[in-house]
Amino acid sequence: MKEALLTSKVGTIGALTILFGSLLGYFITYNYAFLLLPFVALMGAITLLNWKLTYWIFLFSIPISIHLYLLGTSFSTSLPDEPIMWMFLLMFILLYAHNPKILPEWWWRNPIVLVVVLQFLWLLVPVIFSNETLFSIKFLIAKSWFLVAFFILPIFVFREKKDFKKAFWILLVPMLVTMLIIMYRHKGYSFNFRKIEQSIHPIYYNHVEYSTVISMFFPVVCMAFLLTRRINVWLKAGLFLTILFFLPTIYLTYARAAMLAVIFAAGIYVAIRLKMVNWVMPVFYASMIALVVFMVNNNKYIEFRPNYERTYMHNSFSDHMIATFRGRDMSSMERVYRWIAAARMSQERPITGYGPNSFYYYYKPHAVSMFRTYVSRNKEKSTTHNYYIFMLVGQGWPATILYAILVVVAFHQAQKIYYRFQDKFYKQVTMAAIMMFAAGFINNFFSELIETHKVGALFYLSLALLVILDRKSRTPSQSNAEVLP
Repeated sequence: MKEALLTSKVGTIGALTILFGSLLGYFITYNYAFLLLPFVALMGAITLLNWKLTYWIFLFSIPISIHLYLLGTSFSTSLPDEPIMWMFLLMFILLYAHNPKILPEWWWRNPIVLVVVLQFLWLLVPVIFSNETLFSIKFLIAKSWFLVAFFILPIFVFREKKDFKKAFWILLVPMLVTMLIIMYRHKGYSFNFRKIEQSIHPIYYNHVEYSTVISMFFPVVCMAFLLTRRINVWLKAGLFLTILFFLPTIYLTYARAAMLAVIFAAGIYVAIRLKMVNWVMPVFYASMIALVVFMVNNNKYIEFRPNYERTYMHNSFSDHMIATFRGRDMSSMERVYRWIAAARMSQERPITGYGPNSFYYYYKPHAVSMFRTYVSRNKEKSTTHNYYIFMLVGQGWPATILYAILVVVAFHQAQKIYYRFQDKFYKQVTMAAIMMFAAGFINNFFSELIETHKVGALFYLSLALLVILDRKSRTPSQSNAEVLP
């Protein structure tokens, strides 16, 4: 009794000390980071008692996390999800050091895991030879906690059907809240094409990240709708209305890649049902290679250079789309400007690249001035706007090839898993995971958002789920389909 009382007093004193210290730190520095200390302490205590509960809280926090600068302008993070990722990384390192067999043998044997592990191991090489060592080390550390949080830990969390269902609702509810907030703000600007950026801050970096997240999760909502029993009328109606809400919301992000991503994800659904998905990426790669060869031959690409005076940002989305097809859209031509620079850079450092997060500091001397646009000054320090090229410049051809292989392997595995299952629930979950991945792939063909906390979460979580589902599909006892909820 006395020991329990003493423990209670110590806990109370510790909690009050943390609270007082955080308030004192805030009033001295006026830095909001100090107000996070009680939250961090609470999450640490919950993790010690039940780390899986912390993981569910973590998933819930992802759609609502915001990007902040904590110490002046020198250190930025996303809150509250990124500090939890740090904690998970530390926890995993300690657990793995204590028991290296914590990762089961079946996990290591999975083809997706093999490619991701090779990607991470190769990343060490470009970091060592990086032109910007500090930025590259930060990239490596961030990649480590991303992989732990979204690719490794899920194998310990997603065990039963109820876990997949729980994750769906835990991600959907806060995502809908953010969408409603942004839609309400955007309505105040009469859904103006040029005002979407003002409507999303500080929930998302920009409209591209926002559109990528909701276009990746949209197929998951569609699969949930298909899984819901007809007798559960209210739930099915609610999911149907959610689908109807997602569609105009994706359109009103005014992101062309997100719209293509939804179409491509639907195409992957059809391809898997027809058992033809293994043809998708070979045809895609062959088309891209043919296009590049055509454009490079006799410098054909020079004929497509933009008119500097006529290539600008448009005031309506319809004008934006028309300008895209005419080659007079600023954002599209700025991509070409950077892709050409990246191609030239890769010739100098084909194996190791310039190092992760180094593109911005070296690309302009390699650019072709005739392709420059009004935004080529690049004050926001954005990069290649294509994940393949992002990997090529930062980590060399080995990284680019590994990413290309990862996409092929993911689609191939998804089709095998889908037809291996007898259980309708797991078949549809498999389809949801690969469609989410497919939408992410297309979005990142026109950007490089896999390293951002919200897009990266869905990207690596979709791969982790495929690994888990592959294991489940090989279990003889998987039967008796279960539906939402």
